[in-house]
Amino acid sequence: MDTALPKPVILVIDDDPDVLRAISRDLRRRYAEAYRIVRAESGAQALEALSELRGRGEAVALLLSDQRMPEQSGLDFLTRAAQVFPGAKRALLTAYADTDAAIQAINESRVHYYLTKPWDPPEEALYPVIDDLLDDWRGEYKPGFGGLKVVGDRWSSEAHALRDFLARNGVPYTFFDLESSREAAELRRSSPDEALPLVIFPGGERLGNPDVQTLAKRIGLGKAASRPFYDLAIIGAGPAGLAAAVYGASEGLSTVLIEREAPGGQAGTSSRIENYLGFPAGLSGADLARRGVAQAEKFGVELLTPQTVAALRVDGQYKYLQLEHGPEIGCHALILATGVSWQMLPAAGAERFSGRGIYYGAARSEAVNCGGEDIYIVGAGNSAGQAAMYFSRYAARVVLLVRGSRLEAKMSHYLVDQLRKTPNIEVELNTEVLACTGQEHLECLTLKDRQSGDTREVRASFLFSFIGAAPQTQWLGDVVAKDALGFVLVGEDLPPEARRAWPLERRPYPLETSVPGIFAVGDLRASSVKRVASAVGEGSVTVSFVHQHLASL
Repeated sequence: MDTALPKPVILVIDDDPDVLRAISRDLRRRYAEAYRIVRAESGAQALEALSELRGRGEAVALLLSDQRMPEQSGLDFLTRAAQVFPGAKRALLTAYADTDAAIQAINESRVHYYLTKPWDPPEEALYPVIDDLLDDWRGEYKPGFGGLKVVGDRWSSEAHALRDFLARNGVPYTFFDLESSREAAELRRSSPDEALPLVIFPGGERLGNPDVQTLAKRIGLGKAASRPFYDLAIIGAGPAGLAAAVYGASEGLSTVLIEREAPGGQAGTSSRIENYLGFPAGLSGADLARRGVAQAEKFGVELLTPQTVAALRVDGQYKYLQLEHGPEIGCHALILATGVSWQMLPAAGAERFSGRGIYYGAARSEAVNCGGEDIYIVGAGNSAGQAAMYFSRYAARVVLLVRGSRLEAKMSHYLVDQLRKTPNIEVELNTEVLACTGQEHLECLTLKDRQSGDTREVRASFLFSFIGAAPQTQWLGDVVAKDALGFVLVGEDLPPEARRAWPLERRPYPLETSVPGIFAVGDLRASSVKRVASAVGEGSVTVSFVHQHLASL
């Protein structure tokens, strides 16, 4: 019996038979080996086809619809189709005269891209766009079988940590909740003495309650460094670190990139980044991280993840990193790009429910569990707004709790507009969380109105917190100069005592710390602009200072 998965579907809709034949021909020529091309002459016919595909459990990768059809507009079809296959990429076929309407569709209706007719030659006008959309879809698509099985309680903090690790590193898995899954109960009965959460590999091997490092090694991550010394070491694989790695390796430097959790950093958990240049429909943090890793590895960057740097020591012009899971490695130049982490929610009981209803960052692995629930998000920045938009696709109601009196104070204008246009998102200003209560998991929040002082209790099983971003720089000790909050000081911001102790005749480079050859970029740096594009810019430009430093050795 053939157990191979059917090819994912590319569905094309156009009421003009000649156009439909032409685009189907061009798509088959390029994609028929990996995808099944399905045609429809109307929105109604296409929706019927989607219903049949869903009934058979088939995957839909791309929906490509003509913008102007007599019975139903392409935009209306794509909006309805997104409810059937929310993970499918959606693009409009439009005439040159309709491009303004297509751009409006991208902004308002979550269409991913538009293509203009005619698209000749397809090698220039069609395939690059389709390649990009399909590449994004493959990066996000998880078939649900053929990968790992994780068996456990959905309110277990240990199970959440494993699922979050697998999701952020792009490892396919299926979660079986003991509370609601019959198969989970059967899997558990076959191994009653094994600790939970239980990880089952495709070959049948089982690991009971493994730590992240053990699981990482078993699935092929957690590799050891291949050499003892590098031209350039980078700690932190967020946007700044990935950019530095790409530029360093592409310019001939032996480069190692060390990441504690998963590539992408805090930005990697963002559900949608819409103001990043070159992506008019936006892209997820996971997409950005995946692209960055692929580009870095293309140039020979050695990625160590998950791996933690426990200590840093400086010996003359050399820097040495003591790895928590491995030997010490050295480098000529070091870039610190460890970013920031969300801090514990300052509410009574919050620590008890961490990973059991209270999550820090977007925690996209929990989205499916939020179906039909009321969820609460704490924060006022772009990360909180992006999370609200993402979870609104799953939850019955999303409540954004903001301490301040104006949402516009810290959030981008485009995101504020989107929140206000989404019917199942509510914003409560001047509100903070006082207490979190429950039995085995979060069940109730006590909220306080900061203007009136009134308090009230609300039922809640899910809360996502995006407040109190702080640098994780304790491990640096006093090797480099930091401000009172722990952010690393560089260049002209170095304090007088650090400048007096500077050992070289030249002045520190703009992104150089108090130690020659050690640089700090991205959110870790004091007074940095907390935006993805800024981090990428800093990471890339720092490599030029690295070259200047190396030339002087």
